[in-house]
Amino acid sequence: MSKPDFSDIKAMYINCTLKKSPRMSHTQGLIDVSKKIMKKEGVQVEEIRFVDHDVPPGVYPDMTEYGWDKDEWPKLFERIFAADICIIGTPIWLGEKSSVATKLIERFYAMSGKQNDKGQYLFYGKVGGCIITGNEDGIKHCAMSILYALQHIGYSIPPQADCGWIGEAGPGPSYRDEESGAKDNDFTNRNTTFMTYNLLHLAKMLKENNGYSAYGNSREEWDDGTRWNFENPEYR
Repeated sequence: MSKPDFSDIKAMYINCTLKKSPRMSHTQGLIDVSKKIMKKEGVQVEEIRFVDHDVPPGVYPDMTEYGWDKDEWPKLFERIFAADICIIGTPIWLGEKSSVATKLIERFYAMSGKQNDKGQYLFYGKVGGCIITGNEDGIKHCAMSILYALQHIGYSIPPQADCGWIGEAGPGPSYRDEESGAKDNDFTNRNTTFMTYNLLHLAKMLKENNGYSAYGNSREEWDDGTRWNFENPEYR
Protein backbone atom coordinates (compact mmCIF):
# COMPACT_ATOMS: atom_id res chain seq x y z
CA MET A 1 0.00 0.00 0.00
CA SER A 2 1.52 3.33 -1.08
CA LYS A 3 1.68 6.15 1.46
CA PRO A 4 -0.55 9.10 0.47
CA ASP A 5 0.94 12.56 0.18
CA PHE A 6 -1.01 14.95 2.42
CA SER A 7 1.44 17.84 2.19
CA ASP A 8 -0.96 20.10 0.26
CA ILE A 9 -3.72 19.74 2.89
CA LYS A 10 -4.44 22.48 5.43
CA ALA A 11 -6.20 21.74 8.73
CA MET A 12 -7.71 24.12 11.29
CA TYR A 13 -8.40 23.06 14.87
CA ILE A 14 -10.81 25.27 16.83
CA ASN A 15 -10.67 24.67 20.58
CA CYS A 16 -13.97 25.66 22.19
CA THR A 17 -12.76 25.36 25.78
CA LEU A 18 -14.22 27.88 28.23
CA LYS A 19 -10.70 28.69 29.45
CA LYS A 20 -8.78 31.64 28.01
CA SER A 21 -5.09 31.19 27.20
CA PRO A 22 -2.77 30.34 28.82
CA ARG A 23 -4.96 28.26 31.17
CA MET A 24 -4.59 24.52 30.72
CA SER A 25 -7.28 22.94 28.54
CA HIS A 26 -8.05 19.21 28.75
CA THR A 27 -9.61 19.38 25.29
CA GLN A 28 -6.28 20.77 24.07
CA GLY A 29 -4.61 17.57 25.24
CA LEU A 30 -6.62 15.38 22.86
CA ILE A 31 -6.44 17.96 20.06
CA ASP A 32 -2.64 17.71 20.37
CA VAL A 33 -2.75 13.95 19.71
CA SER A 34 -4.50 14.50 16.39
CA LYS A 35 -2.33 17.54 15.53
CA LYS A 36 0.83 15.52 16.04
CA ILE A 37 -0.33 12.94 13.48
CA MET A 38 -1.21 15.69 11.01
CA LYS A 39 2.16 17.38 11.39
CA LYS A 40 4.03 14.09 10.94
CA GLU A 41 2.13 13.67 7.66
CA GLY A 42 3.29 17.08 6.47
CA VAL A 43 -0.11 18.74 6.86
CA GLN A 44 -0.20 22.52 7.38
CA VAL A 45 -1.86 22.94 10.77
CA GLU A 46 -3.35 26.01 12.46
CA GLU A 47 -5.29 26.38 15.68
CA ILE A 48 -7.65 28.92 17.22
CA ARG A 49 -8.76 29.04 20.85
CA PHE A 50 -12.10 30.65 20.16
CA VAL A 51 -12.69 32.12 23.62
CA ASP A 52 -9.53 34.25 23.26
CA HIS A 53 -11.20 36.30 20.53
CA ASP A 54 -13.83 39.02 20.70
CA VAL A 55 -16.63 37.31 18.79
CA PRO A 56 -20.20 38.22 19.76
CA PRO A 57 -23.14 35.83 19.37
CA GLY A 58 -25.27 36.12 16.27
CA VAL A 59 -26.13 34.64 12.90
CA TYR A 60 -24.81 37.39 10.61
CA PRO A 61 -21.36 37.60 8.98
CA ASP A 62 -20.41 40.83 10.79
CA MET A 63 -22.22 41.67 13.99
CA THR A 64 -20.86 45.25 14.07
CA GLU A 65 -23.61 45.91 11.53
CA TYR A 66 -26.13 44.84 14.20
CA GLY A 67 -25.13 46.94 17.20
CA TRP A 68 -21.92 45.27 18.45
CA ASP A 69 -18.83 47.43 18.87
CA LYS A 70 -16.35 44.75 17.79
CA ASP A 71 -16.44 41.44 15.91
CA GLU A 72 -13.31 39.42 15.12
CA TRP A 73 -15.29 36.77 13.25
CA PRO A 74 -14.73 38.10 9.70
CA LYS A 75 -10.93 37.92 10.15
CA LEU A 76 -11.06 34.54 11.90
CA PHE A 77 -13.31 33.16 9.19
CA GLU A 78 -10.72 33.99 6.54
CA ARG A 79 -8.25 31.74 8.36
CA ILE A 80 -10.81 28.99 8.93
CA PHE A 81 -12.04 28.99 5.34
CA ALA A 82 -8.48 28.75 4.00
CA ALA A 83 -8.26 25.25 5.54
CA ASP A 84 -9.43 22.07 3.81
CA ILE A 85 -10.32 20.47 7.15
CA CYS A 86 -11.99 21.98 10.23
CA ILE A 87 -11.94 20.08 13.54
CA ILE A 88 -14.02 21.49 16.39
CA GLY A 89 -12.87 20.54 19.88
CA THR A 90 -15.13 21.00 22.89
CA PRO A 91 -15.50 19.95 26.51
CA ILE A 92 -18.79 18.54 27.75
CA TRP A 93 -20.79 20.59 30.24
CA LEU A 94 -24.13 19.27 31.54
CA GLY A 95 -24.09 16.70 28.75
CA GLU A 96 -23.77 19.33 26.00
CA LYS A 97 -21.03 20.93 23.91
CA SER A 98 -19.72 24.16 25.42
CA SER A 99 -21.46 27.50 24.99
CA VAL A 100 -18.37 28.61 23.06
CA ALA A 101 -18.89 25.76 20.57
CA THR A 102 -22.55 26.72 20.18
CA LYS A 103 -21.55 30.31 19.41
CA LEU A 104 -18.96 29.11 16.89
CA ILE A 105 -21.55 27.01 15.05
CA GLU A 106 -23.97 29.94 14.99
CA ARG A 107 -21.29 32.09 13.38
CA PHE A 108 -20.58 29.31 10.85
CA TYR A 109 -24.29 29.34 10.06
CA ALA A 110 -24.02 33.07 9.33
CA MET A 111 -21.85 32.21 6.32
CA SER A 112 -23.92 29.30 5.04
CA GLY A 113 -25.96 31.27 2.51
CA LYS A 114 -22.86 32.36 0.58
CA GLN A 115 -21.80 30.53 -2.59
CA ASN A 116 -18.56 29.29 -4.11
CA ASP A 117 -17.44 29.88 -7.68
CA LYS A 118 -19.60 26.95 -8.89
CA GLY A 119 -22.74 28.46 -7.38
CA GLN A 120 -22.78 25.81 -4.64
CA TYR A 121 -23.05 26.65 -0.98
CA LEU A 122 -19.73 27.90 0.35
CA PHE A 123 -18.56 24.91 2.40
CA TYR A 124 -18.90 22.31 -0.37
CA GLY A 125 -15.55 20.53 -0.69
CA LYS A 126 -14.53 21.20 2.94
CA VAL A 127 -14.20 18.38 5.50
CA GLY A 128 -15.29 18.47 9.16
CA GLY A 129 -14.72 16.50 12.35
CA CYS A 130 -14.84 16.92 16.13
CA ILE A 131 -12.95 16.10 19.32
CA ILE A 132 -14.80 15.83 22.65
CA THR A 133 -13.54 15.58 26.24
CA GLY A 134 -15.31 15.50 29.60
CA ASN A 135 -16.54 13.44 32.51
CA GLU A 136 -19.46 11.03 32.75
CA ASP A 137 -21.13 10.84 29.32
CA GLY A 138 -22.02 12.80 26.22
CA ILE A 139 -19.38 12.20 23.53
CA LYS A 140 -21.81 10.78 20.98
CA HIS A 141 -24.48 13.35 21.81
CA CYS A 142 -22.09 16.29 21.34
CA ALA A 143 -20.56 14.77 18.20
CA MET A 144 -24.01 14.19 16.74
CA SER A 145 -24.89 17.86 17.23
CA ILE A 146 -21.62 19.26 15.88
CA LEU A 147 -21.32 16.94 12.88
CA TYR A 148 -24.96 17.48 11.94
CA ALA A 149 -24.43 21.25 11.96
CA LEU A 150 -21.26 21.00 9.87
CA GLN A 151 -22.82 18.76 7.21
CA HIS A 152 -25.98 20.87 7.13
CA ILE A 153 -24.01 23.94 6.03
CA GLY A 154 -22.00 21.96 3.46
CA TYR A 155 -19.01 20.33 5.14
CA SER A 156 -18.36 16.69 4.20
CA ILE A 157 -18.14 14.19 7.06
CA PRO A 158 -16.09 11.02 6.56
CA PRO A 159 -16.60 7.74 8.46
CA GLN A 160 -15.53 7.84 12.12
CA ALA A 161 -15.25 11.65 12.12
CA ASP A 162 -15.34 12.03 15.90
CA CYS A 163 -13.23 10.97 18.85
CA GLY A 164 -13.26 11.66 22.56
CA TRP A 165 -12.42 10.73 26.11
CA ILE A 166 -14.59 10.79 29.22
CA GLY A 167 -13.94 9.88 32.83
CA GLU A 168 -16.16 7.84 35.08
CA ALA A 169 -19.42 9.23 36.46
CA GLY A 170 -19.04 11.88 39.13
CA PRO A 171 -16.23 14.32 39.95
CA GLY A 172 -12.81 13.00 39.00
CA PRO A 173 -9.70 13.46 36.88
CA SER A 174 -9.95 14.92 33.39
CA TYR A 175 -8.01 14.12 30.22
CA ARG A 176 -4.66 15.76 31.02
CA ASP A 177 -4.62 14.71 34.69
CA GLU A 178 -2.00 11.95 35.12
CA GLU A 179 -4.25 9.89 37.37
CA SER A 180 -6.87 9.62 34.60
CA GLY A 181 -4.71 7.31 32.49
CA ALA A 182 -6.34 8.92 29.45
CA LYS A 183 -3.20 9.09 27.30
CA ASP A 184 -2.94 5.30 27.46
CA ASN A 185 -6.60 4.62 26.62
CA ASP A 186 -6.42 2.43 23.51
CA PHE A 187 -10.01 3.09 22.45
CA THR A 188 -9.50 6.87 22.49
CA ASN A 189 -6.09 6.66 20.83
CA ARG A 190 -7.40 4.39 18.07
CA ASN A 191 -10.47 6.53 17.36
CA THR A 192 -8.40 9.73 17.36
CA THR A 193 -5.97 8.20 14.87
CA PHE A 194 -8.73 6.81 12.62
CA MET A 195 -10.59 10.14 12.69
CA THR A 196 -7.46 12.08 11.75
CA TYR A 197 -6.64 9.87 8.78
CA ASN A 198 -10.25 9.67 7.59
CA LEU A 199 -10.39 13.47 7.54
CA LEU A 200 -7.15 13.55 5.57
CA HIS A 201 -8.25 10.92 3.05
CA LEU A 202 -11.55 12.65 2.32
CA ALA A 203 -9.94 16.09 2.11
CA LYS A 204 -7.35 14.74 -0.34
CA MET A 205 -10.01 13.10 -2.54
CA LEU A 206 -12.12 16.25 -2.65
CA LYS A 207 -9.15 18.50 -3.33
CA GLU A 208 -7.89 16.30 -6.18
CA ASN A 209 -11.35 16.39 -7.76
CA ASN A 210 -11.92 20.13 -7.21
CA GLY A 211 -14.71 19.43 -4.72
CA TYR A 212 -18.11 18.22 -5.90
CA SER A 213 -19.56 18.48 -9.37
CA ALA A 214 -22.09 21.32 -9.53
CA TYR A 215 -24.51 19.11 -11.47
CA GLY A 216 -27.70 18.95 -9.43
CA ASN A 217 -26.57 21.06 -6.47
CA SER A 218 -25.83 24.60 -7.67
CA ARG A 219 -27.98 27.21 -5.94
CA GLU A 220 -27.00 29.68 -8.66
CA GLU A 221 -28.28 27.41 -11.44
CA TRP A 222 -31.45 26.55 -9.48
CA ASP A 223 -32.22 30.25 -9.11
CA ASP A 224 -31.65 30.66 -12.86
CA GLY A 225 -34.30 28.02 -13.57
CA THR A 226 -32.27 24.82 -13.98
CA ARG A 227 -34.12 21.86 -12.47
CA TRP A 228 -32.05 18.89 -13.75
CA ASN A 229 -34.37 15.87 -13.27
CA PHE A 230 -36.69 17.42 -10.72
CA GLU A 231 -40.41 17.38 -11.54
CA ASN A 232 -43.35 18.39 -9.39
CA PRO A 233 -45.20 15.26 -8.27
CA GLU A 234 -48.58 14.52 -9.78
CA TYR A 235 -51.16 13.90 -7.07
CA ARG A 236 -54.22 11.77 -7.84
